[in-house]
Amino acid sequence: MSTGLLQDRPRAGGALGGGPPVLDPGDGGPGDRAPGFVADVRLFGLLAFLGTVSMLFIGFTSAYMIRRASYDWRPLAAPAILWWNTAALVASSLALEVARKRLREWDPRGLVPWMAATGFLGLVFLAGQVGAWRTLAARGVFLASNPHSSFFYVLTGMHGLHLVGGLFWFAVVLGQVRRLALTPGEDGLRLFATYWHFLAGLWVYLLVLLFVL
Repeated sequence: MSTGLLQDRPRAGGALGGGPPVLDPGDGGPGDRAPGFVADVRLFGLLAFLGTVSMLFIGFTSAYMIRRASYDWRPLAAPAILWWNTAALVASSLALEVARKRLREWDPRGLVPWMAATGFLGLVFLAGQVGAWRTLAARGVFLASNPHSSFFYVLTGMHGLHLVGGLFWFAVVLGQVRRLALTPGEDGLRLFATYWHFLAGLWVYLLVLLFVL
């Protein structure tokens, strides 16, 4: 059989082979995912995780509302530092939004300071939370003092743990920013910003739940 005839034969599994088509590496197989597809998968995973976290705090909210009607409930006065902590966390989210804008415009010199401000204000918030717990401890209010204080320590502690995780993620993203490893013109901070803004919104919700409602 001639070489030409061999070249003219359809590939196994092609239109005349009766089986599934054979994919080349560039035919859209598992190893050839578009960047947009990968980003969507990561975003979906993050949103699924945030949904789980939301359900956790919804469960705490239900327990809080039921427990608040008990005879032994004693309202807890909010330490004044909590309002400053809230301002720091909201400012951190605003700084992150400015950083995202700088990244989309590919302004590395303007990007790094705003990213640094984001992380610094996050650390300020955590330090302020420790200060709030110490203030309550100085008043003799601890985890087991009364139901309201128990919910305060548990809810703010859970939120703080998630924020610590966010700061570890921030350190990774900041390293990418300093190495100029993010793609110019794209929103490479989208995933981290989604998580960080969620934590800011969750904190405002907890503050309203614990001391306003």
